[in-house]
Amino acid sequence: MIDLRSDTVTKPTEAMRRAAYEAEVGDDVYEEDPSVKKLEAEAAATLGKEDALFVTSGTQGNQIAVLTHTRPGNEVILEADSHVFFYEGAAMSALAGVQPRTIVGHRGAMNPDDIEAAVRADDIHFPETGLICLENTHNKAGGAVVPLENMRRVYETAREHGIPVHLDGARLFNAAAASGKSVKAYADWTDTVQICLSKGLGAPVGSIIAGSSSFIRQARKWRKRLGGGLRQVGMIAAPAYIALTEMTERLSDDHEKARLLADGMSCLPGYEAAPVETNIVLVDVTATGMTAAAFVEKLKERGILAVPFGPYVVRFVTHYDVTEQEIYDVLDDIERIG
Repeated sequence: MIDLRSDTVTKPTEAMRRAAYEAEVGDDVYEEDPSVKKLEAEAAATLGKEDALFVTSGTQGNQIAVLTHTRPGNEVILEADSHVFFYEGAAMSALAGVQPRTIVGHRGAMNPDDIEAAVRADDIHFPETGLICLENTHNKAGGAVVPLENMRRVYETAREHGIPVHLDGARLFNAAAASGKSVKAYADWTDTVQICLSKGLGAPVGSIIAGSSSFIRQARKWRKRLGGGLRQVGMIAAPAYIALTEMTERLSDDHEKARLLADGMSCLPGYEAAPVETNIVLVDVTATGMTAAAFVEKLKERGILAVPFGPYVVRFVTHYDVTEQEIYDVLDDIERIG
């Protein structure tokens, strides 16, 4: 199978497997695991934050951020198709007791003027705006990079109202690779940021939340409350450290493979690929006469895995374990389907 469903399907490299085997470990609930402490220190420095916390997943990281920043009854402003709203099981409402206030963005970017208008006035009828959440790159927008200038304006708007900003940066290193800017440059316009190490960076497990030291102290307690306090977790922190320090520079290769796939499909009758900025390719198959689900089944029969991303849109994601030759093979098979 050529698996293009997501960059979450990457397998750990040999170096990661060796690092897991050789990892120096301790009890992380007691903050005694040296491999975890090394990873957290590196992540904090890379993102330009005071401190960082290793968590089991991006969703857990985002929800810990919401729980730490807000209190029950608050409202959270976020983009209408953002992961934290669309794909996290209504966790912010179920766990934090907050309600989302969605804003329709353009390729994942919210207009700062719309955010300004959405901030609640001091009125007994309204909830308090407790948090603004951003996402970069934006999954539902096809891996679009939210411009740095947009993030700056959102952050400045938030500052005027005393509202913290959290960034779901699950694929932030993809944004950095595509823009040529550092992840720190993006994180500078946030109070807290979550990065995922098990997507394009290839670690088997884990994400990072970074922010101020006081925030991380509170976040650590929320992680414990959610059952995320682990013991000899250096076994997964060690390969995650390799992901963070050795796998970021190669992400542009995934972007090239995504453009190759998108350009190739756009040259075939019946397929229309959306603009590609990073490693996600969204293809409209309406003109083929098939639904997205039917087309994905046709692909599966040929040993190719993708996912429906709407009634007539299919998502492909390139990653470390997919070669350029396999992209050509996929294009050959799709031409035969057509």
